[in-house]
Amino acid sequence: MKLFGSRNQRLLNEMLPTVEAINALEPELARLSDAELRERAVALRERVHTRRRERGYERLVEQAREQRHGGERELAQETLEKAAEIEQQVLDEVLVEAFALVREASKRTLGMRHYDVQLIGGIVLHQGKIAEMVTGEGKTLVATLPAFLNALLGHGVHVITVNDYLARRDRDWNAPVMELLGLTVGVIQQNMSNAERQRQYACDITYGTNNEFGFDYLRDNMKVSRREQVQRELYYAIVDEVDSILIDEARTPLIISGAAEEATEKYYIADRVARALKPGIHFEVKEKEHQVLLTEEGVEAAQKLVGVDDFYTGANMDWPHHIDQALKAHHLYKRDKEYVVRDGEIIIVDEFTGRLMPGRRWSDGLHQAVEAKEGLKIKEENQTLATVTIQNFFRLYTKLSGMTGTAQTEAEEFHSTYKLDAVTIPTNRPLIRESWPDVVYRTAREKMRAIADEIERVRTLGRPLLVGTIAVERSELLSDILSRRGIPHEVLNAKHHEREAHIVAGAGQLRAVTVATNMAGRGTDILLGQKPESPQDLRRAAEWVQEVFWHKGMQRLRPEQIAELTPEQARERLEAFAAEGTAHKVRAFIERYKLSLTLEDLEALDADGRRKALWKALKAAGIKDELELYRKTEPIVTLLEARENVGRYFEGGVAAIGGLHVLATERHESRRIDNQLRGRCGRQGDPGSSQFFLSLEDDLMRIFAPERVGRILERLGMVEGQEISHPMVTRAIERAQKKVEARNFDIRKNLLEYDKVMDEQRKLVYEMRNNVLEGADTHRMIVEMIEDVVGDACDTYVSDQLIESERDYAALCEWANTRFGVQIDPSEIEGKPAAEIERRLVEEAKDVLARREAEMGHEAMRTLERFLLLQKIDEKWKDHLKGMDQLRSGIGMRGYAQEDPKLAYKKEGFQLFRQMMASIQDDVTSLLFKLRLVTEEEERMLGRVWRGSATETHGPAKTSAERRTRRRPAPQLAAVGAEASARAAERRARAQGRGEEPERAQPVHVGPKVGRNDPCPCGSGKKYKKCCFGR
Repeated sequence: MKLFGSRNQRLLNEMLPTVEAINALEPELARLSDAELRERAVALRERVHTRRRERGYERLVEQAREQRHGGERELAQETLEKAAEIEQQVLDEVLVEAFALVREASKRTLGMRHYDVQLIGGIVLHQGKIAEMVTGEGKTLVATLPAFLNALLGHGVHVITVNDYLARRDRDWNAPVMELLGLTVGVIQQNMSNAERQRQYACDITYGTNNEFGFDYLRDNMKVSRREQVQRELYYAIVDEVDSILIDEARTPLIISGAAEEATEKYYIADRVARALKPGIHFEVKEKEHQVLLTEEGVEAAQKLVGVDDFYTGANMDWPHHIDQALKAHHLYKRDKEYVVRDGEIIIVDEFTGRLMPGRRWSDGLHQAVEAKEGLKIKEENQTLATVTIQNFFRLYTKLSGMTGTAQTEAEEFHSTYKLDAVTIPTNRPLIRESWPDVVYRTAREKMRAIADEIERVRTLGRPLLVGTIAVERSELLSDILSRRGIPHEVLNAKHHEREAHIVAGAGQLRAVTVATNMAGRGTDILLGQKPESPQDLRRAAEWVQEVFWHKGMQRLRPEQIAELTPEQARERLEAFAAEGTAHKVRAFIERYKLSLTLEDLEALDADGRRKALWKALKAAGIKDELELYRKTEPIVTLLEARENVGRYFEGGVAAIGGLHVLATERHESRRIDNQLRGRCGRQGDPGSSQFFLSLEDDLMRIFAPERVGRILERLGMVEGQEISHPMVTRAIERAQKKVEARNFDIRKNLLEYDKVMDEQRKLVYEMRNNVLEGADTHRMIVEMIEDVVGDACDTYVSDQLIESERDYAALCEWANTRFGVQIDPSEIEGKPAAEIERRLVEEAKDVLARREAEMGHEAMRTLERFLLLQKIDEKWKDHLKGMDQLRSGIGMRGYAQEDPKLAYKKEGFQLFRQMMASIQDDVTSLLFKLRLVTEEEERMLGRVWRGSATETHGPAKTSAERRTRRRPAPQLAAVGAEASARAAERRARAQGRGEEPERAQPVHVGPKVGRNDPCPCGSGKKYKKCCFGR
């Protein structure tokens, strides 16, 4: 840590001259009027564009576009990187003035001036790094600095946060700053229309959630017109709570899916089977691996229950999957923890934030299994139409940065996955939060009782509490306990998220108790109550004093009367009441146990001194049991401190009596999430404290800590209610968390490795689509496809590798006639080399194509080409995704055959991709010669070519969110002369020849340096298109 700190400090020191330069501009900008400030910002934007143009940026971008359309992808990427370097140089030159302008605008519109440490945070973000800033240090305001600077380029900046509420709040908060400087600010919300999304994305800066940006990316790549797409280029993203989005949610890909045909009855049968099977005999539950595994006895029993002889033949092969999902639904997915049931539907609870995700669905049949478990109506399963992982989506941005309070624990993963370095930003004020040692109990029941006792104790002191739980059911259990004890409290969980802002706003007031799941109002400051001045505050203070200090011999306070007094009068009255009550209770305690102590003795000591003096006196009085000593001592120590807190509260509000206390009821799987919970208190120099209450029955300890820990502690002679403080237990907790973190990292790494295959394929397909949409030379693409399919046909029928008697010239000529309408007599090509025949057929096909274009007209032909390419790319890509899903679902079994599943997935996925690309070529070249324009009336009769409801998926095991049906109208084109009969003729032609479907080459354009039909430069002897083409 010392070495890291020194490196971190060096980075911070390098930024100090820039900060000083920004500060030096402040007086000059302060003298400008609002109009002059705006003019200065507009002039800065023009200067950025001028410098960029002078350095050849636009020339490089145009060059990259031509390279991409020409198939030179790698070269285009290198050119774009050079262009990006020019932009960064220009921005670095104007950073000082840009940041100074934002600070001045913020002072005028928000009344907030960026601190020097916030300027440092802004510089770190602009550099494409993660700024680790302690919770409450103003990350939302920091984002305005790099957002404005990078928006000057005109590409658009995306500021990404964890939910719609925060996106809207941050946009509304920061918009006045940007608007004063002449920039536009938008926000993306879940239910926006396509037109509204286009307007929001057209803004200079756009706020939104990672899900919305990711799904819009996928949806855009399903659109058939550039005009329908909503996003611009993915240039610069600032990710708030970057650890939550890039780490926690990275285990869950974004998926858009449509309905697949699947009988729902199977789910109900599988559910009945799962209920009948017995744990330990028929299946094993592996909570650590999140799996339920059928034993051999389980498979046999399940086969009998279903009524089939063998699961692993023919139509029965999907039964093991259905039963596996049903077992998971019963034994790994708990109601009110992973999901809730509302209005007859399963609603997923986000495992990271505790929020409900209405409309989202688990995929792969899991959601249907949970519906069957709960006896609900089952909705149909979905088929993937488009998908991307969080990791690969964010890697599409030219520049990425993020902010969080907890980055260093995951620094290695940030660097390896996203090439992001984390820089720790110092706090503006010293951090004075206290972290008290963990308290561990043997059972969950003892722990919950101790938590309730601790809540009562802290409330006695007047301090507010935030009680963190890890699940809805735990928060409701604790709420029931507090209600039975008569402790007023608020519950903040997935069932009550509508009231989140209201609950969080009051969570820092005197004696407030807020029970919260993981969400804990993250992103919203819990503001501490100020010293009491309003009638409401005075009434609250009077209720506190009345409840804590009243005894039978005293007249009761009337809070409504105290509320009518001045703060000074109320303080005097309440302090006197507290002093009288304390004296009576302490003296009664001393007399009861005949202690050799006086009230004055105790008042002269601090809290620890009082505790020691009382223990000593009670021991002398004959009480030896430590648990008993603690239970008798703590109420008196707390009472004395509470009396002192009455005066402190009137002097400085809640901060003066210790601030917010965070009480966590369980350790989370990740130490980082524990730190986030701790970070809810002690913000911006406020006091605060945090403590974890644990038990050996907690999920983390039960699943990951060794059983011997519990056995050893039992041998130590623990009694019920006794807390544990043992180094071995602390180490066990740390080891358990490290195990979980390592497991989760492996899950994310594994997902990324598998998706790496899909990512490259997705980029190629989406690039091909976008080239078509952008008006690339579709005619050139068609000609290349013709060359490929002709080359394949020649390889099949007349390859030079065949002896003359095996060459089938007649079959090739019939194929050419059926495919292109090219009429060649077999005698004209007999005996000629395959390359010459191939050239002849290609030229003949191009001539037919030229005649068709002359008949239809140039524009009509281009429209036909674009339509065919888009339709077939989309159709085949959807089928390919289904094939890849099926490949992925079974690839894990290859490990049993001593084969690396990842290598097998990569190899076979590449083969499937080549087949898909060949199928696109096949269909496009076939249909292009058989389609004609139709009238509008005919088009209406033919209807639509694309219908499908899209479902968005993102959740613990691929979740989903239903979307309205989107339809894509067909251009005024239709097949003439039945495509089916044309294909039948082709099959007959092939049957007369070799009777084989030739292997297709993958037509991915990687550059013109080697022709498709030239020998492959790798030396294999094969044609380039048959070997390394596209790799």
